[in-house]
Amino acid sequence: MRRLFPVTDETAAPVPGGASGEGAGREWSLDELAAAYAYPEPGPGGPVPWLRANMVSTLDGAAQHDGRSQPISSATDMRIFGTLRALADVVVVGAETVRQEGYRPARARADFAARRQAAGQRPAPAIAVVTAGLDLDFSLPLFTSPLVPTLILTGAAAAPDRVATAEKAGARVMTAGDGIGVDPARAVRALADLGHTRLLTEGGPRLLGQMVAAGVLDELCLTVSPMLTAGEAQRIAGGPAVTVPHRFGLVSMLEEDGFLFTRYGRA
Repeated sequence: MRRLFPVTDETAAPVPGGASGEGAGREWSLDELAAAYAYPEPGPGGPVPWLRANMVSTLDGAAQHDGRSQPISSATDMRIFGTLRALADVVVVGAETVRQEGYRPARARADFAARRQAAGQRPAPAIAVVTAGLDLDFSLPLFTSPLVPTLILTGAAAAPDRVATAEKAGARVMTAGDGIGVDPARAVRALADLGHTRLLTEGGPRLLGQMVAAGVLDELCLTVSPMLTAGEAQRIAGGPAVTVPHRFGLVSMLEEDGFLFTRYGRA
């Protein structure tokens, strides 16, 4: 792993073998990754919600291959995936991604236990599923045996019988929309009201597109995979286009084995 941006004296220094960059030629520790992806420090008024997305894309813009992100990922990408989860209060994910990716409850990680305790966080992040119809298998471990109860974000018009089924399975159902769907801004506020201000979304593309359109996304952690897939796979964000493109600025860029691990924040 090596740091390409921001550029520092250490970043630009040559190392044996021709590689250059901070940390080049070795695997970064989890502490180094946690520092590289730290959430913003709370301001004078206390913590405010910060929503970051973590996505992966091929060189030709595919967010998935065969309906899943794993084939275009890497071992280092998965370490960063785990680090971002370990830093978050809650992981927000769409129902379709839960179904396709076989989501399980987030686990407590001993390597991050002291860090989470010092930050006043629970041992593992909660999973918050965004769903209009609650068309989910509530017998899965995500609902029956999470370390932290799974949250359901849905609209006020959700079917009462599905809400009852979710609550019977142990999930906490929260209303974040007036109709069938979920308003992303209300979802962020609802999670913040529970004390979840370090927010992470892992998609899928439709949910991320809704968050982009609503203007609630603060940061994008995008892995650029050195692969080409062609086909009809979705981009990282789908749905209607925004009227004016939202400008983000490059915060940092890491590289390993041709994979680029980038962070972009609100410009």
